[in-house]
Amino acid sequence: MNHLFAAPAAGSAAPAVSAGGLMSVTFALLLVLAAVFALAWLARRMRMVGGRAGHALEILASAPLGPKERAVLLKVGETQVLLGVAPGQVSALYVLAEPIEIGKSTPDSLAAARPTFAALLKRSLGK
Repeated sequence: MNHLFAAPAAGSAAPAVSAGGLMSVTFALLLVLAAVFALAWLARRMRMVGGRAGHALEILASAPLGPKERAVLLKVGETQVLLGVAPGQVSALYVLAEPIEIGKSTPDSLAAARPTFAALLKRSLGK
């Protein structure tokens, strides 16, 4: 029987996938992934080396003022500047004439200043 609209039989066979072909594709994919991770590591490494030269710019403190607004105390060289930061806008609020010392808190001093759960529970129970 001869069908007028039937596709030819030669094109219906699927090509066979060999183990060697699958291994070469897997190896190429792993090689590309390794190259992407190596470039990301190198870019991060270069940014850390170039971005901290001389510590000329340092954030000393930051305080939230609203859901998206912050006040940031910035050290530029030996000068301290108070900035207001909002989405799409950064404004210099005040340049400090005398730099203030910001005490670097250690985890031990933070733990001593914060009461423990047991102390809060005893206080709430009146003991």
